[in-house]
Amino acid sequence: MPSTRMRTTAVLAAAAALAAVAGCASGNDSGGSKSGLRLYNDKGAWKPFFEQMSALGKQQTGLDMKPVGYTDEPTYTAFIKSSFRTKVKPDLFTWQTGGRLEEIVAQNQVAETTSIWQDAIKSGDLTQDLAKYYTVGGKQYCVPLNTGYWGMFYNKKIFAKYGLAPPTTWADLMKIAQTLKGGGQVPFNQTTPTSLFSFAWFEQLLAGTDPDLYERLSTGRASYTDPGVVKVMEQWKSMIDSGYFSNPGDKADPADHFKAGDAAMVISGTWFNTSMTQRGLKLGTDYGFFLIPNVQPSLPKRSLIFESGPLCSLRKAPDAAASTKYLKWWVTPGAQEKWANARGDVSGNPKVKIADPELDKVTKEAANGGNRLVLRYFEAAPAPVLTAALSGFDGFLSKPGSYMAVLKDIQKANEDYWKNHKAGS
Repeated sequence: MPSTRMRTTAVLAAAAALAAVAGCASGNDSGGSKSGLRLYNDKGAWKPFFEQMSALGKQQTGLDMKPVGYTDEPTYTAFIKSSFRTKVKPDLFTWQTGGRLEEIVAQNQVAETTSIWQDAIKSGDLTQDLAKYYTVGGKQYCVPLNTGYWGMFYNKKIFAKYGLAPPTTWADLMKIAQTLKGGGQVPFNQTTPTSLFSFAWFEQLLAGTDPDLYERLSTGRASYTDPGVVKVMEQWKSMIDSGYFSNPGDKADPADHFKAGDAAMVISGTWFNTSMTQRGLKLGTDYGFFLIPNVQPSLPKRSLIFESGPLCSLRKAPDAAASTKYLKWWVTPGAQEKWANARGDVSGNPKVKIADPELDKVTKEAANGGNRLVLRYFEAAPAPVLTAALSGFDGFLSKPGSYMAVLKDIQKANEDYWKNHKAGS
């Protein structure tokens, strides 16, 4: 769990942010009919792309949108939850699907979007497959801010130096890591500047070994001390012990590591492509991307980690009609084409053509029938379990021998949560 100091700092920062917003709110920004909306988000680095959407949205909807971005996840989460209890409400905000969406729906805070989904599915702008990630109690909430598939970004110059090609099996991937390590090159970037994505290798190893166990784990029907989970942690430890990862104490941005060639590969969602393009690198020329083969080759389909981040409005938004209008516009082909291609990413709208031919290949490969979509751990795990897991995995990276203690701690949070919730729901 986060330290008391971290939680206190986040809450104080959130309170300060609310006070600042309250202090500057006036006229239309304090309620009533609005021509301008504030979009609070935990993606501060995406400010230029939100601003491009703001200009397009003003032109096509008449609504102005100002992005208010955070780069620290605990502070952002505390800010949004604090806003539930104050008169200062965000017009729009980003969140997560899975347990964290269910949490704020249960608190009766987030606006229902069932009619938006029904209309968008009918027009072909959204799919029924995607709708299930936004469904709680048979109703839809929020719309897709972004979608992404997880795989491996790799440095093409480093691969060429060692005569390497993208792997087709897990054994190939481990041979690549061994070759790079033998040449003095770090194969994989370990994690991010925070513990936010410390789950990445856990989910990849488990989903690629036993996707059914992965899904049972996320719905309370399996234990974190299950032999299959323990085996995955032992495999992860073995990879760390083999020197395949960068130093977990290094807090440099993974994109900077990647550009500098400090690590040959980075496991991430397709949205990481945005970080690459922001650094002047080009997909297909400077780097490539491959979907990661299963650890267990006998699985009938490749387990493909999938995520979709929501864009939401509150049930008691300052101007519910304006927020709803913006959400309806957000999922249209015109809006989504601008949003996806500006960032160099994929879209939840199947009508959108991805401009980058290399990225378009990725989306086509991800969409074929040979993949089994697996919800990203960040969304799949219930919020209290996720908190324990992020803290535990972060500690494990520094002390790999602690894996059993880590699993027991996560399992304690898992048991506590499912005591009060129906497993499998």
